[in-house]
Amino acid sequence: MAEIIQKDGTWTFDGDAVRIVPGRDKGVGLLRQHLGEVLVPLRAIAGISHEPGRKAGRLRLRLRDGADPLLQVTGGRLPEASDPYRLSVEPDRGGVAEYFVDEVRNALLLDQVDPGPCDAYLLPGPPVPIAFGAGDGTASFDGDRVVLDWNWTTEEAKRSGGPREFRLADVRAVEWSPSKGLDNGWLRFTLAGATGTPAPKYDPCTVELFGFKKDPLMALVAAAVAVRMPHPAAAAPGPAGALPLAESSAALAGEPVDHDTLLRRLREAGDLHQAGVLTADEFAAAKAAILGRF
Repeated sequence: MAEIIQKDGTWTFDGDAVRIVPGRDKGVGLLRQHLGEVLVPLRAIAGISHEPGRKAGRLRLRLRDGADPLLQVTGGRLPEASDPYRLSVEPDRGGVAEYFVDEVRNALLLDQVDPGPCDAYLLPGPPVPIAFGAGDGTASFDGDRVVLDWNWTTEEAKRSGGPREFRLADVRAVEWSPSKGLDNGWLRFTLAGATGTPAPKYDPCTVELFGFKKDPLMALVAAAVAVRMPHPAAAAPGPAGALPLAESSAALAGEPVDHDTLLRRLREAGDLHQAGVLTADEFAAAKAAILGRF
């Protein structure tokens, strides 16, 4: 086992997963504090590096594209203080960091982990129910319904319509973007049948973000929604009951899949069921579909 303990947090590697626990240092962002412990399975990791520095170095864990719903919805726009996959390393702990990197890299080689994109989420995302307020509103999600409630900063044209509520099944896309320069950010939900993209200030399906400390928390709401939607890289939905979260496009298309791959997909479906992403019925259907391929 490899472990590195810093003010910024603690990373532990047991050969199967990297366990990330945020520290209590003032430099740890609110997103990392609220997200809490993150368990990253080895199969979700594309690479790891240690970047030495004069005052402090950095450990960076690079995940496979599409493995984490948080990274999917933020698109690389998270500030460093909010990035759970970055750890500040004190100069005298550089040797420990290098050892940690070597252990993870060796495991990736031994397990022959594919560093390429994923067609299913390998991390469960934030738990629900979840609710945070930032910018001109509060966003909450219970696993089925999204509610956007407005505050005194909301543009009257948007606030006059009252809170906006819609079902997960009606959401076609969710995106978080931070403020940049003089441009405000947003947490935006695109619904089925929507035409055009109103400015966040006037869009009743968008929380406008002003660049304050709590803005990154809205990315957690976005991730909790995204992980319960079809994966962007999954095959197009088939008949009712098809589960893009549990099966790869190859399996859905009926292409040959070796037993190791099927066992891995069975573990992935089990992980998603334990995390609450798949219901018992959905997990049973996914399990039957996978076992039917043996």
